[in-house]
Amino acid sequence: MSLQPDMSVRLGPLVLKNPVMTASGTFGYGREFEYLVDLSQLGAVVVKGLSLRPMKGNPPPRIVETPCGMLNAIGLANIGLEDFLEEKLPWLRSIDTHLIVNIYGHSIGEYAELAKALKGVEGVSALEVNISCPNVESGGMAFGTDPEMTARVTESVAGNTDKPVIVKLTPNVTDIRIQAKAAAEAGADALSLINTLTGMAIDIETRTPKLGNISGGLSGPAIRPVAIHMVYQAVNAVEIPVIGIGGIMDHRDALEFIIAGASAVQVGTANFVNPRATLDILKGIGEYCGERGIKSIRELTGSLKVPDKAFSPEP
Repeated sequence: MSLQPDMSVRLGPLVLKNPVMTASGTFGYGREFEYLVDLSQLGAVVVKGLSLRPMKGNPPPRIVETPCGMLNAIGLANIGLEDFLEEKLPWLRSIDTHLIVNIYGHSIGEYAELAKALKGVEGVSALEVNISCPNVESGGMAFGTDPEMTARVTESVAGNTDKPVIVKLTPNVTDIRIQAKAAAEAGADALSLINTLTGMAIDIETRTPKLGNISGGLSGPAIRPVAIHMVYQAVNAVEIPVIGIGGIMDHRDALEFIIAGASAVQVGTANFVNPRATLDILKGIGEYCGERGIKSIRELTGSLKVPDKAFSPEP
C-alpha cells in the first residue's frame, strides 16, 4: 500500500490543500464545470479575468487550433464586477476550496478600484493580477512588459486590498527575472507564470488572419518548455512563491514545474481537451509521490539537480 502524501502548499499567507489550480480564462466562473469536476478537490479555482465594467471582447473568430496548442483572442470578455458579485460569487462561496479572482484594467486607477471593491468581500481568497493588458495611458503597451509599470500596478493593488496578491507575468519580455523582481519588490505575495505567448495564424487560401483580432495568445504543450524555463528563472530571482502555468496536460508536466521550483501549478488549455484534467493531474501527482515514498509534495519543490557548471539563473 502506497503512502498518502501531504499535498498542501503555501502561497504566501494562503494555504492550499493541494497544488493544482485552474488557469484563468479556461474554466469560466467554475459553474460551467460543476457537473464534470468536483471543484472542492482542487487547490483553488481561478475565475476568468474580471474588469470593472462588462467587456464584449474581440470579434470572432476567437480561437484557432495550432500544432500542439491553440491561439485565442477572446479579448478578456467578461460580465463585469457588479454582475460577478451578484450572480457568480454567491454560488462560488459554496465550494470548499479557495477562490482566486483574476483582475485586469487598462489604467493604474482601474486596478486600484477593482482591488478596493473586492476588499473585505467574503469568499474571495486572493487576487491574481493580469498585467498583460494594454495600458491606454501609455500608448497601448502592456503593463507587464515594463518593470516600472509592473511595480506600479502591483503597488496599486497591494495598497488597496486585504487579500494576498498574485501577479501573473507575461512571457513577452526579454528577461522574465526583471519583471519578477519588480513585482516582488512592489509587494506581490506570489507570482504566476506564464501567460500566453503572442502569435498569429494565416489562412493561405484567403490570405487573411485566422483570428478576427489578427493576433492572439498561444497556449498548450507547445509553450511548456518556455514556461518551465521562465519559472526556473523566476524562482531563482525572487523569494516569494511561484505558480507554474503553460501547457500542463498531465501530472508529468505538472511535476516538471514543481521540480523546477513552482509551489503550485495552474491547468489551462488541457481543460478544453479533457474537462477532468485537473483531477487526473492531482491523482497522478499523488500516486507519483506515494510510489516513491515522498511524504510531502513540498519535498519536490525546487528539487531540480543541475551540474555545477550549468547555466546560472542570475541575470
